[in-house]
Amino acid sequence: MSRQEQPVTAVERLRALHVAGTPLVLPNVWDADTATAVLETGFPVVATSSVAVARSLGYPDGEQAPVDEMLAVVRRIARVVDVPVTVDAESGYGLPPAELVERLVEAGASGFNIEDTDHGTGARRHPDQQAELVAALKESAGDRLVINARIDSFLACHDGGPDERELVPEVLDRARCYLAAGADVVYPIHVRGAQVIRTITTELGSAPVNVTLLPGGPDLAELAALGVARVSLGGGLRTMVRTALGRFLTELAERYPA
Repeated sequence: MSRQEQPVTAVERLRALHVAGTPLVLPNVWDADTATAVLETGFPVVATSSVAVARSLGYPDGEQAPVDEMLAVVRRIARVVDVPVTVDAESGYGLPPAELVERLVEAGASGFNIEDTDHGTGARRHPDQQAELVAALKESAGDRLVINARIDSFLACHDGGPDERELVPEVLDRARCYLAAGADVVYPIHVRGAQVIRTITTELGSAPVNVTLLPGGPDLAELAALGVARVSLGGGLRTMVRTALGRFLTELAERYPA
């Protein structure tokens, strides 16, 4: 087989699907069954949600679930799908970068998210510290994993926090820092403002930007027009399913009381 005829790997497929204006849409799953549902409806990639996986295992989010249990879920998902699997690896579970990379690859992952919040301390890492982590992950991963560097700045905008526009310089600084360190994608999670998103995608040029699809934020068509290359539902799909289940069970209990 000639070099030109070499099959495209799952990692290469995942990387190629990040196209500004035609975003990769990820309904984040939490087990093999939901992963199969995503695959059966035509989505080209399966992504996990840490909160959804953790809740399904009986733990809170924020690296409270044991890493072995989280990765066991990834392994089961990768076993039943034939598309790239990208993993919400939270902040790395305290593992050395090389070990995290090897365990993700062994579990069948083609990519992963890494947060700049340190769950051990509850604080954000300094951009230089996070860049060192990203660089170490990239050195170990090489071309075996797509690295999505999550930027947690906009999480502070909830519950009366700062205006998103005030945080744009910090977000751009962090994004450039992480990209320079080897990240393939940057993920300013929970940004909602259309103009803020446009500023980020414009300032970062060709770098792929991941945005969460959120109530009150731009819809998919708007996000595409804003130059976004990847759209995540995060824990939203689990919330929708759990809400529908709760509503059904409530109606059932009212109709057939114990």
